[in-house]
Amino acid sequence: MDALIAGPLPDSHGGFPPAAPQPLDDTPDGTLVQQARHGSSVAFEQLVIRYRARIYSMIHHMTGNEADTWDLSQEVFIKAWRALPGFEERSQFSTWLHRIAHNATCDWLRRKRVRGGHASSEFNDASAATPEAGAVTVPHGVQNPDQALENKELGLRIRDALAELSPEHRAVILMKEIDGLSYQEIADAAGCSLGTVMSRLFYARKRLQALLADLHHAHTSQRQDTP
Repeated sequence: MDALIAGPLPDSHGGFPPAAPQPLDDTPDGTLVQQARHGSSVAFEQLVIRYRARIYSMIHHMTGNEADTWDLSQEVFIKAWRALPGFEERSQFSTWLHRIAHNATCDWLRRKRVRGGHASSEFNDASAATPEAGAVTVPHGVQNPDQALENKELGLRIRDALAELSPEHRAVILMKEIDGLSYQEIADAAGCSLGTVMSRLFYARKRLQALLADLHHAHTSQRQDTP
């Protein structure tokens, strides 16, 4: 199974290079799932090819560490393969897969903290993916080359602020703001109610706004000073 999901290594931005010349089947997920449930590794391979970049990106934003993200991504697909016989298709395969990834990553983060790892140490990889400046809580500014260093520092501040959130709060804000999932999709992936999703999002946003308040004030002042 490791060989099945290995494929090309992800790049430093959390994506997979397009140079993997494997044809992506347009067969619906449901059909591939049914075939995979009956033991077809070829069908499951198509599902892996279809979703591995998305799952890798989600986990990478949670952990900020490429080596751990790669290990967790493989663990997610191995768990999915083993759990397929029990998948009742009450939700979409992609939502079910997100839930496996969410649970595996949150469990990993909790174990890391129990072992004494500091929150910000999860993002110790020099090449770790950083959310785009403004992607989570800070308003988008004018983009030009003169702001490159400024935006890099802003991205690092956002990354460090995300590290201060609990795994559950970090997961919902990333699924909403980065992955673009709906509230219902987040609830299904996280295994909680819509009310819990809304509550976690509210807390996560307020916490991030507090941690990044100085950046918000600086950006607001800059806009007001601009003629």
